[in-house]
Amino acid sequence: MKKSKKLLDIKKVSFYNSINNHILILFVLIASACVFSDFYFKASNLTIPFIITTTVSSIITFIGIPKLKKIRAKQIIREEGPKNHFLKQGTPTMGGIFFIPIGIIISNILYFNQDNYDIILTLTFVIIFFMFIGFIDDLLSLRKKLNTGLSSNQKILLQSFISLIFIIICASNNLIPQNIQIANKVFNIGNIIYPLGIFVLLAESNSTNLTDGLDGLLSGCSVLIFTGLAISILIENPSNNFTLAPLCIVMAGACMGFLFLNKYPAKLFMGDSGSLAIGASLGGIALISNHLWSLLIMGGILAAESISVIIQVSIFKISKRVKGKGHKLFLMTPLHHHFELKGNNESLIVSSFWLITLFLVIINLIFLIKS
Repeated sequence: MKKSKKLLDIKKVSFYNSINNHILILFVLIASACVFSDFYFKASNLTIPFIITTTVSSIITFIGIPKLKKIRAKQIIREEGPKNHFLKQGTPTMGGIFFIPIGIIISNILYFNQDNYDIILTLTFVIIFFMFIGFIDDLLSLRKKLNTGLSSNQKILLQSFISLIFIIICASNNLIPQNIQIANKVFNIGNIIYPLGIFVLLAESNSTNLTDGLDGLLSGCSVLIFTGLAISILIENPSNNFTLAPLCIVMAGACMGFLFLNKYPAKLFMGDSGSLAIGASLGGIALISNHLWSLLIMGGILAAESISVIIQVSIFKISKRVKGKGHKLFLMTPLHHHFELKGNNESLIVSSFWLITLFLVIINLIFLIKS
């Protein structure tokens, strides 16, 4: 009995050390990408903002954990979720209210007097309001002592309203290009930008929300995607001022700092206040920088999480209507839960999804360089 317990402890330590090593590798990888970018692109300035934001985000988030415990902002686990997730019950949540503002504040301070500061200001608007929607959802969830706060319709309505205002501001100030580039093809979309913009922000924010189901999954993937977006922008616009690229890397730093505390076993969850804000920032940056195609490629994991839910619900409803009994394609959705119920270790799933995201980021960058 003692021997089996000892082996179990060794396995736990092994997984713990493994995820720590992966996070260290991730940090070194992103820092190296920033250094290379600053060396290769003369006007690039990513390394120092990334390191500063990572450090500040980690410190502020660490300080915030006792505050959240004090107000009893603890995660509520959904009843139909994987049974092993009940061990996470009571972990502080709403971490998004700490690391998201860090990214916003630092980007505004660093680029206040720069050209195109209006872009930073406009993106600040949409990120803050999506964070606020998530914050309300988190608060209601805690008050109800349920895993859901706002209803799906309430969320979509609020997100659509903020998205519409964001698109109107961008369109009236010529911040969004009328010609959208997708896979080397340029499309003049005109007023289609309004429904397209709303769709992108809603799809991206809800995809990030669905992805945030395992310790470190969304925060780690976000670090890679934000960095990929930053370098994509630099590749496409080597002669322009770099307002959006530094914003991307600052958001990557904010997520990186949070990841140190969100890694398995998580000391803190970001909540909807974090996941919705990340999605809004990714969608907003991709729209303004004309990198929707890049975001689609690099955010393949985010898309897969959403699509798995859509497929699962559709098959269940259709089979129930046709055969009288609902059938499922996956053991559970979003997709990461399917792999969990297959018996895979949480840290292994997270690391694998990070690796896939890194692979997709590299594919996108190769595609941009060749084109």
